[in-house]
Amino acid sequence: MIIDCHGHYTTAPASHGDWRRDQLAAHLEGGKAAAYPRISDEEIRDSIERNQLRMLTERGADLTLFSPRASAMAHHEGDAAVSAAWARACNDLVARVTELFPDTFVGVCQLPQTAGAPLADAVDELRRCVAMGFVGLNLNPDPSGGHWTAPPLTDRYWYPLYEAMCELDVPAMVHVSASCNPAFHATGAHYLAADTTAFMQLLQGDLFADFPGLRLVIPHGGGAVPYHWGRYRGLADMLGRPTLDTHLMRNVFFDSCVYHQPGIDLLLKVIDPANILFGSEMVGAVRGIDPGTGHHFDDTKRYLDSADLPDEERAAIFSGNARRVYPRLDALLRGQGR
Repeated sequence: MIIDCHGHYTTAPASHGDWRRDQLAAHLEGGKAAAYPRISDEEIRDSIERNQLRMLTERGADLTLFSPRASAMAHHEGDAAVSAAWARACNDLVARVTELFPDTFVGVCQLPQTAGAPLADAVDELRRCVAMGFVGLNLNPDPSGGHWTAPPLTDRYWYPLYEAMCELDVPAMVHVSASCNPAFHATGAHYLAADTTAFMQLLQGDLFADFPGLRLVIPHGGGAVPYHWGRYRGLADMLGRPTLDTHLMRNVFFDSCVYHQPGIDLLLKVIDPANILFGSEMVGAVRGIDPGTGHHFDDTKRYLDSADLPDEERAAIFSGNARRVYPRLDALLRGQGR
């Protein structure tokens, strides 16, 4: 089985996005948002079958951990009530995808987050989604949208969420959303800078001493971290932290959303394969075809297929690691006899 740990519903029916625009406009005008539109099963099937399902099948994967569109989380827009309503609508739509395609998509939830606001709503939504069968969550370390007003991930501000994650035994993918700071292009700068920033925050702190069972997936191949692994090993030493393998890498994992062969090869050479999960973020940030190869940039399975890996390490990256990091996913698949 091949499990893609990083998928987003980037092709949701247009009325879903239209409602979001109306919701934000109503908020700015001090009014109440209209009722959420009726979206038929047929619309959802069409949006998935023509896009993610078709590409998943063509590329040879079996299952995707599926969450709402990351760039549309936009936690910097509206207030806490707006964020809670939007997260619920997005998660309910993903839940419908998983109900219509139970063998192919498993839910990962969006959290309601607002810069400076308590995390009670986020914990409540996480519990609701896990009760619906979701196996993980996306955690935005910067709900300000590129201005970084939130405390670091090691701050006790985040502890109520971590406590719930450990209780429910679900990991988080640390994934920012859109940037409203013109200095940071969303997918080309903000995403990768956030991945790198999150890792450094974790290095500076001692979060996993308080939460030894907490698991965090840093997407997009870990940002700049694998490329500068020596820098982070050196910083750990300079800051008096334990070595990275004991300090962080029992709890931190990277995905394979790196869109060229040399990048994947470097990731595999630097990072222990036990810490890498197959991911593609297909129909996401980079949708075009690489003129040098004739294949889609985000066809990351192709890069792993071509990598020099022992069979057992390849199998771990394609499925075993995801099942270990997402135990609720493993339990679900075992229940299906998979």
